[in-house]
Order: sequence, then C-alpha cells, then structure tokens
Amino acid sequence: MMESEQIKKIIAAGLPCEGLHVEGDGDHFEAILVSSEFIGKSRVQRQQLVNALLRSYFDSGELHALSMKTLTPDERSALCG
Repeated sequence: MMESEQIKKIIAAGLPCEGLHVEGDGDHFEAILVSSEFIGKSRVQRQQLVNALLRSYFDSGELHALSMKTLTPDERSALCG
C-alpha cells in the first residue's frame, strides 16, 4: 500500500511541478499538479505523463486509483484569481 508522500516524491522526481498536492486513503488518491510541462498538452496527454511515472505501481497493484487535476501555471492563476 502506498502513502501520499511516496506518490508525491515519485511524481516530483519525474516531473517539474510548480505545485503538487496528493492525498488519499491508501487505495484511492487524488492529486492536484501544476506544471509548465502541461502547456500545449491535452488533459489526456497530461494524465498520460503522470501515469507513466506511476505505471509500475499500478501494474503491481501497489497503487489502485489516482484521480488528478492537471493545470498549467496560468490555469491555476485563473482559478485562484
């Protein structure tokens, strides 16, 4: 079973993030990621980037579910006002 901090470290090691928040109960996690790497990418492409970092954990069953909101810095600014 994975912990939120472990997921956060894996994502941060593979994707430069201006903002990263992960929380969950051990089986199901939610993540909010803000990264310039998402600029020009569709929502699906953004999620594919993140899922690729965690693929081995999904495949082994160690990570069951991760829902995510992926934002560019400008998108975050627009949401936060």
